[in-house]
Amino acid sequence: MINRAVLGVAQLARMHPDLRALSRSVEVIRDVPYLKGAGPEHCLDVYRPRERTGRMPTLLYVHGGGFRLLSKDTHWIMAAILARSGYLVFTTNYRLAPAHPFPAAVEDVCRAALWIQAEASAWGGDGLGLSLAGESAGANLVTALTIAACYQRPEPYARAVFDAELAVRSVLPACGLHQVTDMERFARANPKLWPVIRRRMQLISHDYLGGARLDTGGESLANPLLILETGERPARSLPAFMLTCGDRDPILADTQRMHVAVQSLGARVETRIYSGGHAFHAAIWLEEAQRCWRDQLRFVSTEHPAEPV
Repeated sequence: MINRAVLGVAQLARMHPDLRALSRSVEVIRDVPYLKGAGPEHCLDVYRPRERTGRMPTLLYVHGGGFRLLSKDTHWIMAAILARSGYLVFTTNYRLAPAHPFPAAVEDVCRAALWIQAEASAWGGDGLGLSLAGESAGANLVTALTIAACYQRPEPYARAVFDAELAVRSVLPACGLHQVTDMERFARANPKLWPVIRRRMQLISHDYLGGARLDTGGESLANPLLILETGERPARSLPAFMLTCGDRDPILADTQRMHVAVQSLGARVETRIYSGGHAFHAAIWLEEAQRCWRDQLRFVSTEHPAEPV
């Protein structure tokens, strides 16, 4: 029901005059498979500006939804905003929990990134690497993908990304849930946390992990934050990070910890906290959401410039 409701809102949003103009400014190619014989969970959409000159910088956007809900179709606004700013944007589906627990989502995002690396030039990409963006669970997944690109990991799907020398130019994890274990940490830090939010967090962890026991210390790609907090130096330098979050987001602490972890490893990191709750920036008709998008576009254009369109 939540999936249908959010998808309905996303489709109704196309009727708003400003969003109609946004939609008209981009070309969309839907349901491109990134695996042979793919079903809907292994397809992506391609967004690019209708008016463009030359090769475009390439960006992968990964949707959130607690690893359990939503899709590329519910997040068309994010992809369209980035494409209108001059980017070749791929926004991908991935297998969802609880039917497909960890590591299915991470594995799929790694596969999608490798497909984009191989195919982006055919869609007009500049071939100079890939920027990454996502919110909530999507922020977790793009951070895990960044770790796969920069660290020599034991997981076969992560090692495939490392061996392919995927060049990540910048990362924009918004309102990220960067540690999926020990979700009670949020309630310990905030005894006033609403019980319904606490139960929701426990459900996300249970369904995503599927009862699996993570390796010692939880340093699994389900917990990219814990990997970075070990202080282990990557084999390849981390790209620049811009972290964004709302000041009333119950998982704000993960963004704050991520800033410290990335900074301690010598990477450029910029963190901006805005007035709002979880995924506030999806309400792009609000001034605070617009300010967040302006800041993110400024950041990514510095690290991975797009030609004006």
